[in-house]
Amino acid sequence: MIRYWMASVSKEHTERGVEGSFIQVCHGKKTPLQRMKKGDYIIVYSSKIKMNSPEKLQSFTAIGKIMDEEVYSFQMTETFIPFRRNIEFYDCKECSIIPLIDQLDFIENKKFWGYPFRYGHFEISEKDFNLIASKMI
Repeated sequence: MIRYWMASVSKEHTERGVEGSFIQVCHGKKTPLQRMKKGDYIIVYSSKIKMNSPEKLQSFTAIGKIMDEEVYSFQMTETFIPFRRNIEFYDCKECSIIPLIDQLDFIENKKFWGYPFRYGHFEISEKDFNLIASKMI
């Protein structure tokens, strides 16, 4: 059964992932990545352009498919060794979330629409995935 996922990652970090065909979520935690399986799909939402910057983006910035079953560690620095998954990212355009908020089922409280993204990685419905994908591809 194919599942659909949302990741919350800054645009800057998303671009690194797209370039390297990988995703890293929740500050490098392994468990969220293990929930995904080969053939699942993922959309990346970027609330900001850079992680530690106040500049907002509020857009979906990448879309792809999980390529294999491997979750692996990658040494970024001497003290930071996060986990990653291989992703086949598709050519796409950024899509603002603002005009889609009322149509997305995973956003239960439309007034506080940003709340679900605080989890960093979560499952969404095929319907929501297809709606967002239709605006990106």
